[in-house]
Amino acid sequence: MAASCSSNLDLQLEEEEFLYGAESGWVEARTWCDHLGCLSSDLAHIPAPDTPCNRCLHPSENWLCLCCKDVLCSRFVNKHMLQHYNQTTHCLALSYSDLSVWCFNCDAYLDAQAILQLRPVYETAYILKFGEAPPFRTVDHPDVEDNQAKGISLGS
Repeated sequence: MAASCSSNLDLQLEEEEFLYGAESGWVEARTWCDHLGCLSSDLAHIPAPDTPCNRCLHPSENWLCLCCKDVLCSRFVNKHMLQHYNQTTHCLALSYSDLSVWCFNCDAYLDAQAILQLRPVYETAYILKFGEAPPFRTVDHPDVEDNQAKGISLGS
């Protein structure tokens, strides 16, 4: 009987790992990046999500360079955004497909809701794509919580 309980527990743990990303290929986006200094100063005015690639005019799978606002196709089309990064070192891009943000230098996705500098461009892209404001999730700020637990007021 103990072996049966153990097997059921192992199966349940494997299912939970799959559901929560360990086996699914799901990647957790970074909540910080050292390369945000290259962001364009005007990301409130960006091209529409249906803008074709500036080089090949491909209509989909395009990315917005967050440094210069060029729209270029993904590595799965003609690799123009990747070429742009290699030629210019503009390392931050937003996917118009799923509104994810990628840093080429970090080789990682960035959490556009947790990184305050990325929130405005994420919100603008979301509104342009879906016609309404995004449902922002609450983002925990560990420093604030730590200070509150210690009784330190940030407003004094």
